[in-house]
Amino acid sequence: MRLRRSLFITLVLLLAVVVCHAHAERIWDDELNRYLTPEEMGQEDVYLTPEQAAKLMFPDSETIRRDIIQLTPAQKATIEQRIGWRFPETTFDVYIGETKGRIDGWAVIQNTIGKHKPMTYMVGIDPDGEVIGVEVLVYRESRGSEVRTKRFNYQYEGKTVYDPIRINRDIINISGATMSVRSMSAGVKRALVIVDEIYLKPMGRGSTLNAAKREEKGLLETLLGF
Repeated sequence: MRLRRSLFITLVLLLAVVVCHAHAERIWDDELNRYLTPEEMGQEDVYLTPEQAAKLMFPDSETIRRDIIQLTPAQKATIEQRIGWRFPETTFDVYIGETKGRIDGWAVIQNTIGKHKPMTYMVGIDPDGEVIGVEVLVYRESRGSEVRTKRFNYQYEGKTVYDPIRINRDIINISGATMSVRSMSAGVKRALVIVDEIYLKPMGRGSTLNAAKREEKGLLETLLGF
């Protein structure tokens, strides 16, 4: 009798765990006004490998090498302060294009949450600290994949750490993909600041040099009465 009772209790507990797990996996979509289906939850479209994306960023580079950034607590805190939000990552993969010993640019892989799941994309940045391109590697949402198209992501090209890179400021939104657009914009900004802090500033370039130039320009304009 006790054995049967124990088995019954065990089965009830197992059933409760399964039910709770299933409920935890259900995600409600406000725009669709329903729970996402298992197929939508398992959505994963792979468009490019990191190596393929890096080649698109630096088509004329003699070599492309991979670097791994390991942020110190101080570096992470500085970057978070500059972009205005916190993130859990401390390591980032970067592909560096080089020609005859000269750096052609850096391509930083970013993983940021779209609406429900992370999307993986690469942000290319040139030696002047400007975005040269954005390529989506893996998209995991059921909607919003338009962020991978050139007619959308071309607007990131030329952006620097001084640009807002925000919807309704300098980035045009995509209807039905607002969260993905916000996510990508935040990732582009973070990539710019990472490159600025880790690569450009130690070289005496980036925002350090630009800030000095801006100060000199402002002083000159004041003296000349512009």
